[in-house]
Amino acid sequence: MGKRVVLWLDSQAAIVMEPRMTGLVLVTTPPSQAYLRWRLDLSGATVNELYYWDRRGLGSVRLFSAARFYDLFGPAKLGPDALAVTARSYRRRLNMSKRPIKVALLDQRVVAGIGNLYAAEILHVAGIHPERRCDLLQTKQWEKLADATHEVLEEAIRHEGSTLSDGTYRNALNKQGGYQNHHRVYARAGKPCPTCNKGEVVRVVQAQRATFFCPCCQLKTTRR
Repeated sequence: MGKRVVLWLDSQAAIVMEPRMTGLVLVTTPPSQAYLRWRLDLSGATVNELYYWDRRGLGSVRLFSAARFYDLFGPAKLGPDALAVTARSYRRRLNMSKRPIKVALLDQRVVAGIGNLYAAEILHVAGIHPERRCDLLQTKQWEKLADATHEVLEEAIRHEGSTLSDGTYRNALNKQGGYQNHHRVYARAGKPCPTCNKGEVVRVVQAQRATFFCPCCQLKTTRR
């Protein structure tokens, strides 16, 4: 789910790999040598080599001192881990924001580790419309949001992530993930909602990112 892999060399230095949209961090032979950007010899460790492969070259591999790492990526720069985020944390960080909740979930300063695909799935499970303003969410909705975050991300981890039609995402063994077979709304525009079997999944664009939701399950206004 995240876009950053950190490898600590010792307590004083860390290698940070940011695959972005097309990069792969692998412990097995990469798809080709043509786009192999970096290789680390790990002889004597659990795996022998670590590869960074990137077809489009959008990502990066950088070396940081511990001090610089915490300055750039420490708690002051990132929100809580999405797998551990609570309703209280969500509400404290967002209940005064007028941003749409879907857009806010992509802000790594709010919560770390939620990408576009997973934000859509989380909001569907929580029954929250992606365009609903954060400051209009009710207490129960914050609780549902936190529960849905854990449920979706844990399910995605069990299925080793989502490999979409472009085939870009692969796991560390260069194999496809399986969570794409369990999407409820993402990339399912025009198809029946598998949750309610009444609505049809809709696609909209928010902050230049595609968003998918069911207008029956995810009402824009909350019934009281």
